[in-house]
Amino acid sequence: MGAQWKAKHKDLAANAKGRLFGKLAKDIMIAARHGADPAANSRLRLVVEQARKVSMPKDTLERAIKKGAGLTGEAVHFEHAVYEGFAPHRVPVMVECLTDNVNRAASEMRVLFRKGQLGTSGSVSWDFDHVGLIEAEPTAPGADPEVAAIEAGAQDFEPADDGATLFLTDPTDLDLVSRALQGQGFTVLSAKLGYRPKNPVDASTLNAEQLEEVETFLAALDANEDVQNVFAGLQG
Repeated sequence: MGAQWKAKHKDLAANAKGRLFGKLAKDIMIAARHGADPAANSRLRLVVEQARKVSMPKDTLERAIKKGAGLTGEAVHFEHAVYEGFAPHRVPVMVECLTDNVNRAASEMRVLFRKGQLGTSGSVSWDFDHVGLIEAEPTAPGADPEVAAIEAGAQDFEPADDGATLFLTDPTDLDLVSRALQGQGFTVLSAKLGYRPKNPVDASTLNAEQLEEVETFLAALDANEDVQNVFAGLQG
């Protein structure tokens, strides 16, 4: 699975768009704290590009920028929290939250992890690498992901969904590589920091019922309003 868990079932994916806009709005507000101009704020520029790629409404995007930059007079207080543990059948999971109520988020994580196992800090993170994750698609004829990875300074690459490529970077090189890929014939679809499992569980070792249990668990995490990203150590 590599980068980030995504809903596979059509009904889950269909319901995910509204949640995606909500998650992106939070990312935009956080990034806009450092300035409302994407041209001068690389973190904001990356998430704005991602929002546009998924057709986030313009007024929603602009409102999130203004709110995050403090231009509306509304206070924005989100705290970042990471939870780690196991989905059913010992699939390791890292969950990133942005929340305006840490106590609520912690309580809800405890409930959600009852069908798995909530771990303490460091209990699962040792089995993940913290990396930059850039999903990009070729837009120039003959664009070669291997050549692009080398020239742009990515650490590695692998196939992603719908013909796209996932480029892996050092966390500090995320923006630099994102910009360099555009000169190598690729359009960046998303760019963020995340977690990559070192020893993912092979999905083929789980039967259909077990895999469904894992997917249902991950979907419940992803549906929580405080959860931004779910990274699962599941491959295939």
